[in-house]
Amino acid sequence: MKKKITLVLALVLIVALLAGCGSSKKEPTKIRVGATPVPHAEILEVAKDLLAKDGYELEIIVYNDYVQPNLAVDSGELDANYFQHTPYLNSFNAENGTKVVSAGLIHYEPFGIFAGKTAAIADLADGAKVAIPNDATNGARALLLLQQEGVITLADGAGIEATVYDITGNPKNVEIVEMEAAQLPLSLKDVDLAVINGNYALDAGLNPTTDALAIEDASGDAAQYYANLVGVKEGNENSEAIKALVKALQSQEVKDFINNTYSGAVVPIF
Repeated sequence: MKKKITLVLALVLIVALLAGCGSSKKEPTKIRVGATPVPHAEILEVAKDLLAKDGYELEIIVYNDYVQPNLAVDSGELDANYFQHTPYLNSFNAENGTKVVSAGLIHYEPFGIFAGKTAAIADLADGAKVAIPNDATNGARALLLLQQEGVITLADGAGIEATVYDITGNPKNVEIVEMEAAQLPLSLKDVDLAVINGNYALDAGLNPTTDALAIEDASGDAAQYYANLVGVKEGNENSEAIKALVKALQSQEVKDFINNTYSGAVVPIF
């Protein structure tokens, strides 16, 4: 009888130990990242599997605007976001009092001029309508591209802070129509040309390298200046989770995915 009791107690102890081991298994650390759909959320899906191997669970929250992802990071609702370049982030922080910083640069998306009612830049009629993004940094970038193609001339030194008020030459008297960046692809039927952000062009089935009438030079300074980054709240850029996120996004697997998927419309810069 004593032997049976001892055996039962031993079995109970073993079960308890096994249960304890099972309950102590470390749960993956969740990283919540906000992103626009294409290409950012798609790229994050590749990083998701890499992060899982390192003990992180990546939750991707998709946004269709350029405002909420930064507000959500600043408030702590998100751990990071991935959708914007440095000039836009700096402008957003200055205007909104937010403290979002870059944790790493990932890729560059060449801006493109796309045909609407007019098939070629040279065919623009007097008074033609040309749509550009209405946010300051991307608007300036669009104006610089239009200047590159001879549509307008900007005041000397306007550079990345150019606005429509800096237009000093406009031989075709084009009307610059400023609108929300996400709406630009939808505007093509109503305007003659539109200068569209690479991510919104891709989301609408347009590839800047094959469908655009003109694009920025991806080998120029713009590639670094307008590189898309991982945005985090100031002070969190060196956390282990964020470093793991950036490492995954700057991996060879992500580089291969970008190069094989976007045909030059998205260019890895790491």
